[in-house]
Amino acid sequence: MTPHALTATAALAAMKAGRLSPLELAESCLARAAEREPVVQAFAHLDPDQVLAQARALPAQGSGALHGIPVAFKDIIDTADMPTRYGSPIHAENQPRRDASVVALTRAAEGIVFGKAVTAEFANRRPGPTTNPHDPTRTPGGSSSGSAAAVGAGIVPFALGTQTSASVIRPASYCGVHGFKASWGEISYAGVQLTSASNDAIGFYARSLADIDLLRTVLTRTPSVGLSPGNVGSPRIGLCRTPFAEQAESYVHALLGDAATACTNAGASVADCILPGAYAQLADAHRWVSSYEGARSLAYEAIFHRDRLSPDILQGRIRDGEACSAELYRSSARFAEACRIEMDAILGDYDAVLCPAAASEAPVGLSFTGNAIFSTFWTILHVPGVSLPGAKGPNGMPVGLQLVGRRGSDRRLLEVAAWVERAVFG
Repeated sequence: MTPHALTATAALAAMKAGRLSPLELAESCLARAAEREPVVQAFAHLDPDQVLAQARALPAQGSGALHGIPVAFKDIIDTADMPTRYGSPIHAENQPRRDASVVALTRAAEGIVFGKAVTAEFANRRPGPTTNPHDPTRTPGGSSSGSAAAVGAGIVPFALGTQTSASVIRPASYCGVHGFKASWGEISYAGVQLTSASNDAIGFYARSLADIDLLRTVLTRTPSVGLSPGNVGSPRIGLCRTPFAEQAESYVHALLGDAATACTNAGASVADCILPGAYAQLADAHRWVSSYEGARSLAYEAIFHRDRLSPDILQGRIRDGEACSAELYRSSARFAEACRIEMDAILGDYDAVLCPAAASEAPVGLSFTGNAIFSTFWTILHVPGVSLPGAKGPNGMPVGLQLVGRRGSDRRLLEVAAWVERAVFG
């Protein structure tokens, strides 16, 4: 297997054994980028000389948890030595003076900052030029489009993104990669362009759950003990089609049903997880909370550079946020918090909950990044989520399987996800 196609954990093992060096891995990833970038267009900034300089500065064998592993960062995440443009011409010349927390932690672990991945404008709706790595006529999803596509195209083993609505899990489903969205507040958001302080969370893409667990430990500064699906035993799995089930295609529901059956056959206890009907109002709560906060997070741009913002963001989140009263914002936020507390109790009955990662395969066209509801719903509840690749839709495009867990149960969720992945996909 060529170095660029290795999982991060496999590459680290190869370097520890002396079969691979950071420079060889970087060169392989850059060669893959040269091959795929003309069509995929995953990067807003990629300087091969910068990448190679970082690789050459590392010893063949190092002590860092990410020693020599290339990592791409969504272009709303500040980097001290690369521009951060936020997907907007307003900041075309912006050069941050320091790294975001997640970048600093990556460097400290001897990871290589490979480049800046394309983001939708301010991580909102207007997409960049990135195409789906499996079909360039289709969207990769958004807003972490370049991050998902960079991993899906085999360019890098890791890429970081963010999620305010569906910006990590949905692109993971569309691009056929492992995607993980941490519990709200679990990973520091310092140095990342803020949209909605009540919803924004760090997420990332990788080639395996073991890789996700590795990167999670680096970014949370917690000990790495590895995933052990054997610790799961006979998990309690909830099957939750959510209050928005009618918005998912029939083949998505068939995937959920097949996954539930496979889990049952492997020894899990599977039961329907039916949520209170009032939870359908969480879609509106998310709209008002994220828009009210978003219009204020982007106050500088909306006030001083309004003519340089796209109609997508002006007529969406900023318009809604400027129209939303403080009373509506507070009532929406109170409702969301009440649901979170109740959801803690509901999810206490399960080790994980199976649910759609997206409503369908990636839609044709690049102007629409897809239906966001199946992640938006869980994002405002602050729970961790993971998308497992392996299934295909009627057009042969990837369709992810999402699992969610209780707030703060991120590592346990990944361990259960590893069990489910083995049961469903072998």
